[in-house]
Amino acid sequence: MKRKSINEMTREELAFEYSELLAEYEQVKAERLSLDMSRGKPCREQLDLSDGILTVLKTGEDCHNSFGTDMRNYGMPIGVPAARKLFAELCGVEFDNVFLGGNASLELMYDAVARAELFGVAPGSTPWCKLDKVKFLCPAPGYDRHFRICETFGIEMINIEIREDGPDMDTVEKLVSSDESIKGIWCVPKHSNPTGTIYSDETVRRFAALKPAAKDFRIFWDNAYMVHDLYEGVPDILNIFELTQGTENEDMVYMFTSTSKITYAGSGISAFITSDRNMKHALSYIGTQIISYDKLNQFRHAIFFEDADGIRAHMKKHADILRPRFEAVLTAFEKELAGRDIATWTKPLGGYFISLDMLSGSAKRVYELCLDAGMKLTEAGATYPYGKDPKDANLRIAPSYPPLPELRMAAQVLCLCVKLAAVEKALSERGFFKSINTISLGNI
Repeated sequence: MKRKSINEMTREELAFEYSELLAEYEQVKAERLSLDMSRGKPCREQLDLSDGILTVLKTGEDCHNSFGTDMRNYGMPIGVPAARKLFAELCGVEFDNVFLGGNASLELMYDAVARAELFGVAPGSTPWCKLDKVKFLCPAPGYDRHFRICETFGIEMINIEIREDGPDMDTVEKLVSSDESIKGIWCVPKHSNPTGTIYSDETVRRFAALKPAAKDFRIFWDNAYMVHDLYEGVPDILNIFELTQGTENEDMVYMFTSTSKITYAGSGISAFITSDRNMKHALSYIGTQIISYDKLNQFRHAIFFEDADGIRAHMKKHADILRPRFEAVLTAFEKELAGRDIATWTKPLGGYFISLDMLSGSAKRVYELCLDAGMKLTEAGATYPYGKDPKDANLRIAPSYPPLPELRMAAQVLCLCVKLAAVEKALSERGFFKSINTISLGNI
């Protein structure tokens, strides 16, 4: 039988469903659960896949590369050659355009913004901190830590709608070409956080062909999930460096990636990839900041994987672990929420997140209900600049970390809270509740 939409339900049907949902919710609260889907952390089984990396170096002699350089000592601020070659092959770029950092690409993104603020993006360009206004375009829903970097430096953020093929490029092109104060845009081009969007070929080409009013405009291309497919046959995105090479936009792209969700989240290696001119400018300041990152860790990554195909084979093992987790959540959504006009969600082909959109004005309520029921989610609003979801409708769901039995339970609790919040809202809009936060059946 076709499930009835919440908009089709009578007053009596809504009241009955509310009483049923509320009773179920109180039972869940009584169980005193402790569930966590708040961050996209690898689970233990994923981390175990990389344990071999701990033993690839055994003695002091193992710590010398083919040129006889001792990885335990100072030097090589740009990174170990073998590991740089690994990233160059994986990302389809030239060896000289790869700089390696510590475990967090977020640190490299922060540093890139900080350098632009203090010194400008190129010799002779005005440091952003000396400008009256600096703005960034922020595809949303998006990654909260990108937005936090902008807030830290007082950069004004402008929401850009994220669609199935990437950001709304008509709006991006219009704003970038007409406003010199727009200095950057955040992009997660494959398996976007949290929607799972894969940028289409047309979208990447339009990015490569942007005509920014600001000569110091930069695309922050956070390619965090480029090898994090859940299924075979997922398409790759176009190589934006190949598209911009030799053009006036050759310096426009900063790419970032890491192995933080490939090997160990706390002990991976990160990469900053950009043009020759950008790299030379960045290294002139990085050389003052550091002597070298952890070369031993970079070296053992290179030995462990050997080449880009080694990483791709490794990621298929990750997919086998993650795929059942994503499918468990999506199955629960389909069973409990589909056909009721109370929620929509993405069905990602990779990455770490599912984007859940509920009725306008419901996200904070669902977050609170889940928290009171013993389940932690990423805070409502986090997927938008300044933590302000204009519709209060979106939640980022992270299925990767909990064990599968806990995850199935968490998905059921989440669906229960979505349904409860939706019925509360429907009854409130019909004048049956004075406040949806002070509910009693006597108000109906």
